[in-house]
Amino acid sequence: MNISERLRERLRMLPDQPGVYMFRDRRGEVIYVGKARSLKKRVRQYFRTATLRRADPKLRSLVRSIEDLEIIPLRSEPEAAVVEGRLIKEFKPRYNVAFRDDKRFLLLRVDLREPWPRFTLHRIQRSDGAEWFGPYPSSVVARTALEFLDKHFGLRRCSPRVPGPEDHRHCLNDIVRYCSAPCIGRISPEEYKARVDQACRFLRGEDRTVLALLRDAMRQAAQSLDFERAAALRDLGRALDRAIREHALARRTALQSAQASEHALKDLAERLGLARPPAVIECYDVSNIGGTLAVGSMVVAVQGRPCRSRYRRFRIRTVMSSDDPRMMAEMLRRRAAHSGEPEWVRPDLIVLDGGITQLRAARAALDDVGWGEVPTVALAKRLEQVYGGPRGEEKVLDVPADAPALSVLKLLRDEAHRFALDYHRRLRSKRLAESVLDEIPGIGRAKKVALLRHFGSIARMKEASVEEIAKVSGVGAKLGLAVYAALHPEQPVDGVAPTPRYSGPAGPVSQAEGEVGTSAGR
Repeated sequence: MNISERLRERLRMLPDQPGVYMFRDRRGEVIYVGKARSLKKRVRQYFRTATLRRADPKLRSLVRSIEDLEIIPLRSEPEAAVVEGRLIKEFKPRYNVAFRDDKRFLLLRVDLREPWPRFTLHRIQRSDGAEWFGPYPSSVVARTALEFLDKHFGLRRCSPRVPGPEDHRHCLNDIVRYCSAPCIGRISPEEYKARVDQACRFLRGEDRTVLALLRDAMRQAAQSLDFERAAALRDLGRALDRAIREHALARRTALQSAQASEHALKDLAERLGLARPPAVIECYDVSNIGGTLAVGSMVVAVQGRPCRSRYRRFRIRTVMSSDDPRMMAEMLRRRAAHSGEPEWVRPDLIVLDGGITQLRAARAALDDVGWGEVPTVALAKRLEQVYGGPRGEEKVLDVPADAPALSVLKLLRDEAHRFALDYHRRLRSKRLAESVLDEIPGIGRAKKVALLRHFGSIARMKEASVEEIAKVSGVGAKLGLAVYAALHPEQPVDGVAPTPRYSGPAGPVSQAEGEVGTSAGR
């Protein structure tokens, strides 16, 4: 199968350890999230000829759509399952089936502020002041834990906020001696809440005496040759132990994510010589083909995490040629013009997609608008080198490939590139409908796309000879001649009637066309 060199290199670098992998399409969108016991073995399996030969159409379609790959190495497969679930809920990849229809892991909830707290099962966690346990990848474990807590600690299952004698008349839990019956005053509020607190400590893993009691009961049953009861107690103990471990794992995985971001920002501050870790980082990139339909993007990270509500797009207005440094400078000047607006908070660090040339142009533009004190660096593709240093003495900084700081910069650079490229492609698709090529008989959308992909713009196509145009896939000599004639109406071509250039109802579309959609830099 034909895959890009970038993707091939990522496949070669896959580690042999558990983790989560994400596939992206050509627009940079996440189309599939999966987990693996071994990232190296699992991900490479998608691209094997034997796998694709026996794969269903959906899998083949997925593999054909993959343009890039990201991984998150983790310590265990259960940890990968938790992270996988969260990423699927965040990105909603179209090829994922297992978590469709908002299916989520089960959680246990208890509100200790209630007069008579009780444990309930939920699939969506809310910030409501209650205490939450989980999520539990195994629904059997979650339901077993709930049933055990209610029975062992004598907790109520009824739904009234304050149960009374009328509720007791219809309750079966007291009849079978599971409930401590607070509804009829059999237990005081203080004693009941003490039981709930004990149950919470058990779920947190702070009190494991219950598991010890279960193990003792299992041994006694085995010694009494009651093997059926011993097996049931063994299975119950394993399920409860797993519930404790899964809750601890879920809490640790949220904590590790925050700690990893904090550590990476501290590393970034140290390597760039910043006074403190940057709380707000802005990253910029530009996208164009030969200077046509030039656009720029600004993505923002707050505390090391992308903040999509602050992303902005720019339509380049003043640069008509393929000059990325000047485009970057224009974008930064326009960005700084919004510095007094609440939603445009001044960043602690600016990151550019590019090298020394882009960095120097950007710093000059920032000096012009009074932002010269904002730390600015550039991250070049291919070698992943970070450029910085004092003004006029820009150089490659010492940021190793495995440094946490580089992971933050790469995340933002790739996100800015994706955001800019997506905007450029949308504009290019729109411009296709306004192309002079539409006026040429025999040139449909497919041939028009092929011509524009090959030459990059109408201007470059106009510079080509008839023979060069004819060599484009699907065009040929006859259509090549027709295209050439349409692009050169002032030059009569034998056998081809001149085709008027399309200008639309208000003349040709200019390069300084305004922003589209909700883009910024107006």
